[in-house]
Amino acid sequence: MVDINLLKQICSYPGAPGFEHAIRSFLKDRLVNYCDDLQIDPMGNLIAFKKGRTDHKLMISAHMDEIGFIVQHIDEEGFIRFLPLGGFDPKTLTAQRVIIHGKQDVIGVMGSKPIHLMTPDERSKAPLLKDYFIDTGLEKSVLQSLISVGDPITRERELIQMGKCINSKSLDNRISVYTLVECLHSQEKTIPETDLYFVFTVQEELGLRGAKSAAHRIAPDYAINVDTTIAFDVPGAQPHEMVTKLGHGVAIKLFDSSVIPDIRMVNFLKDCAYKSEIKWQAELLTGGGTDTAAVQTSGNGCIAGAISIPTRHIHQAIEMVHEEDVYAALNLLNSAIRNLTSFNFKF
Repeated sequence: MVDINLLKQICSYPGAPGFEHAIRSFLKDRLVNYCDDLQIDPMGNLIAFKKGRTDHKLMISAHMDEIGFIVQHIDEEGFIRFLPLGGFDPKTLTAQRVIIHGKQDVIGVMGSKPIHLMTPDERSKAPLLKDYFIDTGLEKSVLQSLISVGDPITRERELIQMGKCINSKSLDNRISVYTLVECLHSQEKTIPETDLYFVFTVQEELGLRGAKSAAHRIAPDYAINVDTTIAFDVPGAQPHEMVTKLGHGVAIKLFDSSVIPDIRMVNFLKDCAYKSEIKWQAELLTGGGTDTAAVQTSGNGCIAGAISIPTRHIHQAIEMVHEEDVYAALNLLNSAIRNLTSFNFKF
């Protein structure tokens, strides 16, 4: 159901916010033969255009950046201090490997004070980002010939399959990038009813920056953003806390802390799911947001909504999705493209 080799490639290319050039280059080469025009805008968003039968514009977006870090300081012993690029729960950094992307890639490990040397008070407190440093095993003179202050850092973790689940770093949001790629591929021999803009945005993890610029440039009539959302379907979770569950279908966003999707788009996506017999679940997320908010309010605004792929352990190096939810997301996107012009979007 899921092209694991393709997804593994998409997850492997680095793309910390503001440093998306490697993943963008891969996608550009992959998509050039599947669209009528391919552009990189001044912000760095990759925009794949497919001409439709009418001039109505549908923007389908997914951010290609991943949470990461930036080198802040290299001390006299060769240890690296860093700043976050995106939101991190510090405790998830313990015992992790990272890659510093300088003149060449350098592997490092997240280090902190050993528990054996901690005071009882230190042991009882949650760690802070400032408690960590990166150890490359290299002396400062060697390290400085390879990396510099300002170089990006990403996490190191290979994608694996676990039953019907997929586990990897950066599934937020590379699983959605994969879904858009497959959706565009499926449109290869068709002429859509509307102009389609598949937009792979930058710097979402720093505040939805790329999407705002892209939406202003395109000025879409309709927009569907694809991103991950929390699946807190684990021991100890209360039913109202779960947001979504793995294996229960693609999520249609009803609310998050940054946006209330246009009710017309919500109803349209529900209608597509019912007509195409696609398994779906409602998403109401009390914290966090996606590019949907930036797209909805850019320029004169547009009829915007979002679909989300349920993800466990989000913003960790062991993010997990269910292949049936991914397949449902792809089916819902294709259904939306087919049925957009036949739906009554009037208030």
